Amino acid sequence: MNILHMAWLLGRPTSASRIPQLLTVGAYTMVSAMVLIVLGGAWSFTKLDGEAQSFYVPLAAFALVLLIVPLLVLGSSAAKLSARAQDRALSSLRLLGATGFQVRAVAVTQAAVTALVGALAGVLLYLALAPAVALVPFQGQAIGTGIFLPAGAAALAVVAVVLLSVISALAGLRKLVITPLAVATRRVAPVPSWLRAVITVGSIVVLYSLFTNVGLLPVDLGVLIAIIIGGFALGLLALNLIGPWLVAKVGKSKLNKANNAEQLLAARMILESPVAAWRQVSGVAMASFVAVIGGTGAAMFGFGEAQATGTWEDYLGTDVLTGVLVTLGLALICVAISAAISQCAGTLDREELYSGLGKLGMDLAVINAARVKSLMIPALTVAIGFAVASVVLVLPFASLALLMKPLTVGTVLVVLVAGLLMIRVSLNIADPRRLLLAGSRRD
Repeated sequence: MNILHMAWLLGRPTSASRIPQLLTVGAYTMVSAMVLIVLGGAWSFTKLDGEAQSFYVPLAAFALVLLIVPLLVLGSSAAKLSARAQDRALSSLRLLGATGFQVRAVAVTQAAVTALVGALAGVLLYLALAPAVALVPFQGQAIGTGIFLPAGAAALAVVAVVLLSVISALAGLRKLVITPLAVATRRVAPVPSWLRAVITVGSIVVLYSLFTNVGLLPVDLGVLIAIIIGGFALGLLALNLIGPWLVAKVGKSKLNKANNAEQLLAARMILESPVAAWRQVSGVAMASFVAVIGGTGAAMFGFGEAQATGTWEDYLGTDVLTGVLVTLGLALICVAISAAISQCAGTLDREELYSGLGKLGMDLAVINAARVKSLMIPALTVAIGFAVASVVLVLPFASLALLMKPLTVGTVLVVLVAGLLMIRVSLNIADPRRLLLAGSRRD
């Protein structure tokens, strides 16, 4: 079997596949553009004075690390949607005698080509947005032409996005049971163990003790900053561990309290796979973590701005706040797009279920409302839960920051709320009343 020929035959645009394909290409476009923008910002910091550069470049690298989670979720969602949209065609290949390797090769090839198209479009989007991003001020002046990366760096970013698509496609296909009878046999994920909660709470207690006594450590400032950043990174990993368990508990609680079909269906969608539900909102959790930690940090660095020293440190508080807002905004945009894509994949997955419920008399409007709740309930839960946990981690600093710089902290939290509203609006793209109509044309 010619893999490239079959990939083209299955992936060529049709009326039924138009929406999934556009969403997938758009996702990779945003991934590529955002990576290039963040790298461009980091590149512009290399033109600062030596002492300022040694502080700003690590912060830019840290921001890129924080964006890895929502970027990976976005890339994985795009690859999953691409594979889900071709389930029936891939099943046909398997029935015709194609091996599991060949089916995977076709799916991965489609994902790689789609990602390449999206990545190249992302480069164009980056170039289109660069003049506006160049106006963002750091150190009291606009970034300017420093935002433009060398051509080699842009090419490496494109290659990285394509590799991301391949890895994401393989990771997504790993969970598909490929047999002669069907390409995708879903398995309900087990409910995460309560041990996750115990480990996370223990980690938070240890980190809280560390941050409370961090000033007593006999180390220089550079090592101290490294310890604090490392502690926050470990805190984020610990919170990520509890995420699936928290989502499962919320889903179970909603199931027990459900008093109508909409609430019951929403709870069932959450419990269908708490881990998958967590992946969809993990970017929200990270954004909530960044909002609290970053808002506190920006307020703390801003304490010294009242007394000008004539050095680069005069702009530190304002620049940290700008960096936090940019990172938070990019993360929430990624989450909104990945949520829309994941919901589209879920709607395609449940096409037969939704059609069956419709034949039994359930209105698609009720199904759509349940679908929205199945994402927004976990999103709001982890946003609030991770914000509270983050406040505990930075409690020695947060109380002072809130008292001295409430506007700084408030600005970051307002951006977080606006991002949640953006995520809610993005879910309208996956309305089953629209996607099922497209699916009926395919039949």
